[in-house]
Amino acid sequence: MLTIHAAPLVLPVGAAAVADGAVAVDGDRIAALGPYAEVAAAHPAARVRRWPGLLTPGLRQDRARELLTRCYHPDPREADELGELPLWGEEFERQAAMDTTRRAGSVRRGLQRMLRHGTTHLVGQFGADDPALRTAVARSGLAVRIAPSPVPVREGVPDLDPFAAGGDLARTAHGPLTVGGRADLAVFDVPDEAALYGGGPRPCVATVLAGRLVHRAR
Repeated sequence: MLTIHAAPLVLPVGAAAVADGAVAVDGDRIAALGPYAEVAAAHPAARVRRWPGLLTPGLRQDRARELLTRCYHPDPREADELGELPLWGEEFERQAAMDTTRRAGSVRRGLQRMLRHGTTHLVGQFGADDPALRTAVARSGLAVRIAPSPVPVREGVPDLDPFAAGGDLARTAHGPLTVGGRADLAVFDVPDEAALYGGGPRPCVATVLAGRLVHRAR
């Protein structure tokens, strides 16, 4: 079924912002993009999902391999002991003796939490050196980009939030939204693009991966 995702502001990247905009999704592809009134008129039978804030392309996570292999993502049942944030460095090393099942759970949770931050594309090698990791990434549906990131990757503690690296939307998005392109979208409940940057909250309320709604916060 064709679905229209509508928001007060659509930021396609590489094209002008669209106030009261919409993206029509047919299967895993973008069928139309533009003002909501025009998109809805062209597709009167489509299901409509209305979102707050900004609709953007899905984001690119440049440090995905580190987040999945050098961080431990605690189980919610471990929150009282380990907290909720990824464990890195010495804290991760303390978990190094984890068995295969516990490590697989960490990887699975890490992938799920990336989706909750609007990530749709991962940068890195997830190949034959780690079949379990490769399988988990493939099952997640996240797109993999083998080529190096087009922007410098910061050192230090990796962050699940792609914007934490300091890039703007054009440098952090997987690419522009285009008719005929794969439908990878993110929605943030913020008033404008400037609110995506800096230290303030930027709640991701929805992530669409190849046309499928894989995260919804409300």
